[in-house]
Amino acid sequence: MNKQLWKNPVFTVSAIIIVFFVLVGGLMPETFGRVSGKLFEFTTVNFGWFYLIGVLIIIIFLIGLAISKYGAIRIGGEDEKPQFPFFTWIGMLFSAGFGVGLVFWGIAEPMSHFFTAPMVGIEVQTEEAARLAMGYSFFHWGISQWAVFAIVGLVIGFLQFRKKKDGLVSTALEPITGDKTFVKNTIDSLAVIATVMGMATSVGLGVLQMYGGIDALFDLNQTFSIQLIIIVVMLLAYMLSSITGLDKGMRFLSNLNLGLALGLLLFVFITGPSVFILETFTLAIGDYITNFIQYSLRLQPYRGGTWVREWTIFYWAWAIAWSPFVGAFVARVSRGRTIREFIAGVMVIPPLIACLWIAAFGGTAIWYDLNENAGIAEAVNKDITSALFETFQHLPLSNVLSLIALLLIFTFLVTSADSATYILASMTTKGSLNPPMVAKIVWGLLMAAIAGVLLYAGGLEALQTASLISALPFTLLLLLLIISLSKLLKKEPLPIRKADLRRFKRLEKAANSKEKKK
Repeated sequence: MNKQLWKNPVFTVSAIIIVFFVLVGGLMPETFGRVSGKLFEFTTVNFGWFYLIGVLIIIIFLIGLAISKYGAIRIGGEDEKPQFPFFTWIGMLFSAGFGVGLVFWGIAEPMSHFFTAPMVGIEVQTEEAARLAMGYSFFHWGISQWAVFAIVGLVIGFLQFRKKKDGLVSTALEPITGDKTFVKNTIDSLAVIATVMGMATSVGLGVLQMYGGIDALFDLNQTFSIQLIIIVVMLLAYMLSSITGLDKGMRFLSNLNLGLALGLLLFVFITGPSVFILETFTLAIGDYITNFIQYSLRLQPYRGGTWVREWTIFYWAWAIAWSPFVGAFVARVSRGRTIREFIAGVMVIPPLIACLWIAAFGGTAIWYDLNENAGIAEAVNKDITSALFETFQHLPLSNVLSLIALLLIFTFLVTSADSATYILASMTTKGSLNPPMVAKIVWGLLMAAIAGVLLYAGGLEALQTASLISALPFTLLLLLLIISLSKLLKKEPLPIRKADLRRFKRLEKAANSKEKKK
């Protein structure tokens, strides 16, 4: 199997490219960081509009599909039941989807916007700045990111469990691109590279925040060696979880993640400014809905500035880079659900949890700054990784909360990396649902290596650049997936609805009654 693995051009080409980045970043970190910065600027300046329009098109398509007649089609056999219970399903979506990113940015983002307003003319660190900060944070963690995951997951799930084909992105695009080997291998290689870069960004962010928490608790010096130790421990943990399989290790960790996250959320809500959190959530939801189209298409061609490029465009690119992995994983755990249920579950419930999280954690931090001059925004501006732990200093049992948060970040990282190794191994073994362990090990090592190199070469900026650049070609593929899925669904027989079945039975019964009377 190992020889067959290395003979697979998708595995070989993708692995060689990632190894090249690891070597260049490790041997020439300053050059690597400088080039990354220039590429970040070039991509955001010239293609930011493309990311924004692409994501909005995906959202409109999925909403239309969910309410259409095709929404009743099941991802799997006609009478197939969902593989996982609802709570476990949501836990897996949340853990694999953006759990660790949300823990990182749940306070850091609103406090960053509170300290530096997203729009000109807003006085910073005021009630108006706080409202804008929360509304924009809801927007960034709302349905837009999850729509990107949903479109990939829907196509792959439909092909794997409905049409009994492999779950590769290239197979999903066959109605448009054809089945030429070179084209398919190129598409799958792009998907693999984008996934590795997107995952490396999340691993890097999680490691930065874990280090920030450890530093806050134990007052350590800022050293890369400690970050490297965290990466190694995490690597060992997610490889161990990967060995136990999806139904054991991943199921357990996903339930643990969701339980820890909801427990921490509930504690902060109860001990924090509860009424303020509820009012903040309600107002921010209203602002999010009201400004959705404006924020979705906002750029800065007249006044200039880099805010949209550094926030919205980065988020969309990050989600797109993650989408082959998250989409494939979401498809894997959503077998047996209807298209309508899939879209509603993926695009509504995780974003709603995310908004509740931001309202509780970000709202608490803002309340302390507005009412008690806590200085959390200033601390976050100096060190963005300190956001969560600075806020905990103003709540009961702060050290216990910090330890629980560190455990939560770690388990989120492990579940995300575990999922990613499985999906990457599957993508590089022709869509196998049971990829060989050696493939998981290779991708686990390469993900950890590229995350370490990016942290060493440029920290947060290098992580952002990796996602942004790898996502650019994949954005075009996502738009092509919409066309491909439309063609596939038009050929699919629609299931008989229960209402139609009852109507047929009534008509049949009435016809039989007339026959008897005759």
